[in-house]
Amino acid sequence: MRYTITGDNLQFVNIQLDPDETIRATPGNFKYMSGNMRMDTKMEGGLLKGLKRSISGASFFLVNFKSEGGTGVVGLGGNVPGKIIDLKLDGTKTYLLQRSAYLASDPGVDVDIGFQKKLGSIFFGGEGLVLQRISGKGVAWASACGDFNVIDLKPGEQYKVSTANAVAWEESVKYDIAAVGGFKNALFGGEGLFVTTLTGPGKIVIQSMTLSELAASLYQYMPQS
Repeated sequence: MRYTITGDNLQFVNIQLDPDETIRATPGNFKYMSGNMRMDTKMEGGLLKGLKRSISGASFFLVNFKSEGGTGVVGLGGNVPGKIIDLKLDGTKTYLLQRSAYLASDPGVDVDIGFQKKLGSIFFGGEGLVLQRISGKGVAWASACGDFNVIDLKPGEQYKVSTANAVAWEESVKYDIAAVGGFKNALFGGEGLFVTTLTGPGKIVIQSMTLSELAASLYQYMPQS
């Protein structure tokens, strides 16, 4: 399998498959494919696995793409203006993703439901209770709104992130919340009372704009009844 990620802020992942290769993708993200590619929608992993994926924001079903009669190409893309990132799994790493970030992956990658571990993170961290969890071996692609900044945190290194701007992080990263600090910061800083704290070691992916921020910026230009 070979792939490229092309485009600026409305990106494609262009995946080239040999006849013995397959990828799985979330329904609704298919954009194009060569004539010798075949689609097969399956409830991967059985009923329970499908339900867990659905709750996590992925999909009850996954679409399998496979080439027939030579090398084929399939193009996938996100559903909002934003970026696509490739996450490479070697069997030792596990990533947690914000809801609906999972786009596609190799068959060796397991897509499951993940949970926030602390009560404060559920209510104030911006990601809610349910997350997506990916593990196994292979490449997974995730998409989200805005541009991405990828940071590899050293042990004990901490980043404070605006609410809901964390797209993905390795499970080794501690995810929690912290008070903004200061009366004026809390009332007039625009971030509310809390920010998300991410403490290394591990890789984190931060987005420049969330989907709710995009919707809010467009709302003022929409016709009002």
